[in-house]
Amino acid sequence: MPQLIKVGMADYKIACHPNSLISYGLGSCVGIALYDSVTKIGGLAHIMLPDSSQARNVENPAKFADTAIPLLLNDMLKAGAQKQRIIAKIAGGAQMFSFANITEIMRIGERNTESVKNILRQASIQLIANDTGGNFGRTIELRLDTGILFIKTIDKGEKFL
Repeated sequence: MPQLIKVGMADYKIACHPNSLISYGLGSCVGIALYDSVTKIGGLAHIMLPDSSQARNVENPAKFADTAIPLLLNDMLKAGAQKQRIIAKIAGGAQMFSFANITEIMRIGERNTESVKNILRQASIQLIANDTGGNFGRTIELRLDTGILFIKTIDKGEKFL
């Protein structure tokens, strides 16, 4: 029986068909979905911050884009995915609060999105779909039978990437 596997904040998981991966409440966080369409192995990471090198507490590598993506990719490869077939889709990276004088440090959603894109490019993983930005939260589900990323938002409807 297929399972809906939950990926929490600062967490990542891999699975294969017939299961699905879901992550709730992406605000400024970015959800990174990786998928191999031949093996139907996928992974989902819910990252909170762009870069572990600027953090004091780095005990949880799934919290950061620069450490979570390599872990996610490595676990998928160990499970039988082939790197040349893996594609990426991302969602989240919103600016959830407005500030009168927004500084670089407060643009967390945008910084997360930029970091994820750069790390995927460095890893030679093709980013084929992107639903980031705005000022609203998202819930995402990676359906491992098809590789479709289903996105639900409050008051903004649903999307399939």
